Amino acid sequence: MAWKKGDLEGVWLFNPNIWKDDRGYFTETFNARDLPEPLASIVFVQDNEAKSVKGVLRGLHYQLPPYAQSKLVRCIEGRILDVIVDLRPQSLTYGQHLSILLDDIDKMQIFVPHGFAHGYVVLSETAIVAYKVDNFYHPKAEGGLLYKDQSLAIDWMLPEDAFIVSDKDLKLPIFNEHRPFL
Repeated sequence: MAWKKGDLEGVWLFNPNIWKDDRGYFTETFNARDLPEPLASIVFVQDNEAKSVKGVLRGLHYQLPPYAQSKLVRCIEGRILDVIVDLRPQSLTYGQHLSILLDDIDKMQIFVPHGFAHGYVVLSETAIVAYKVDNFYHPKAEGGLLYKDQSLAIDWMLPEDAFIVSDKDLKLPIFNEHRPFL
């Protein structure tokens, strides 16, 4: 298993070992003993899973303290573009975003720390996305950013008319108007 630092402060990428043979494959998708030292104290409390069709765009979501969530995100089936935005004003990478392809082939995962907005768009015909979180969902602490905020300049890899977005996500504020993450 190989963990490496991502391009944004506090973000980690994980490439699991995959053993393949004529029967299929085997991989260990998570082992707390293998977490890098900065993540060693993380305790995940819940696993979430969503299946979506091509063009579904979920996000960009976050929860405010004290209900903020770190996430370990993977794509079980299909292919997605996973996007995170650093919302921590004290961070050297504040306001920057990272886009990464996650799929069912190499099974890379991304660790998203507290203080990031997170979202993804489905690029394959369907996709199943799973993620572990280290805090329980709290409705009154939820926040988000509008996925098409021009100041973020996120390339979602699909044309705008291909997106399937919830009414709730279409009403999210732009970066300069979001609830502060302090």
